[in-house]
Amino acid sequence: MGNRHSQSYQLSEGSQQVPKGKTPSTLPVQPLNKQPESQQPVSQQPTTSSSHQGFDVAQDAKRLYKACKRMGTDEAAIIEVLSSRTAAQRQQIKEKYKSKYGKDLENVLKSELSGNFETTALALLDLPSEYSAKQLQKAMKGIGTDESLLIEILCTRTNKEIKAIKEAYQRLFNKSLESDVKGDTSGNFEKILMSLLQADRDEGDNVDKDLAGQDAKDLYEAGEGRWGTDELAFNEVLAKRNYKQLRATFQAYQVLIGKDIEEAIEGETSGDLKKAYLTLVKCARDCPGYFAELLYKSMKGAGTDEETLIRIIVTRAEIDLQAVQEKFQEKYQKSLADTIRSDTSGDFRKLLLALLH
Repeated sequence: MGNRHSQSYQLSEGSQQVPKGKTPSTLPVQPLNKQPESQQPVSQQPTTSSSHQGFDVAQDAKRLYKACKRMGTDEAAIIEVLSSRTAAQRQQIKEKYKSKYGKDLENVLKSELSGNFETTALALLDLPSEYSAKQLQKAMKGIGTDESLLIEILCTRTNKEIKAIKEAYQRLFNKSLESDVKGDTSGNFEKILMSLLQADRDEGDNVDKDLAGQDAKDLYEAGEGRWGTDELAFNEVLAKRNYKQLRATFQAYQVLIGKDIEEAIEGETSGDLKKAYLTLVKCARDCPGYFAELLYKSMKGAGTDEETLIRIIVTRAEIDLQAVQEKFQEKYQKSLADTIRSDTSGDFRKLLLALLH
């Protein structure tokens, strides 16, 4: 498959205005022009679909109103509207609903839906930055911290996405994300997360071979080449270099030291720090592959981790979900859709499957 999706690593939330269900899965998803989330184009509906020609916000709001008004809820209508619109379009539907019917769409859906179906529908009504901010806050509030969730979000987002999440966090919780992360983590793990929260990764495409060689040498000297790991070199390289540059560094490391960078990290670090470093390496190598693996783990064995399933499908929907599905198929010899089909049920299953298209 090569690197045809590598651009998608650098897309920010809502920047791909390709509505679900409108892109044949054989086509690579093309990023559209980046725009701030508040000024996104809203009528990027291709006219290939008979059911959704053009985006009509009033019509969508009316359909949702009708779906929740009668005796019994019209779940099919709710699924169709929510799954066939972009995050930016759903914001407009929310505003229109409020101005027309005087109620918050979230509250209406809360009273009509339940379980994982409700959780997914409500997740779709948030802007991606707000949803991620809420997930991070949930990971840190109360006793104990869900470090895996901090790693999954902070180690995989673009600069633009991290900045948007920090703004959303401040707006929603009146606190800075940095200060909460600082208060909830410590040591080298805290340091790598702080580096990532600076959101100053180079996101260009240039590869400097000399730098790759130098970085590989620095990583070796900071890790295996001495007693104790000097995390500063790792943070500098893993949190700041562009993904192509990192791939060149990993290659140089392999040539120089004769082993994979992953092997070195496994041997030199442990716990959450190890997980964070390995996630950064995985994401630089193949971000859709990383998410495919998380999805697979959320469904394998007895019981399903619905929270992870919902979070990844919702947050990657407009970024690289197409590529994630291809990687899933390639790695596990079955489609993501079939796996979801056999692991979920009811309207929850229907909504997730609608989001895959």
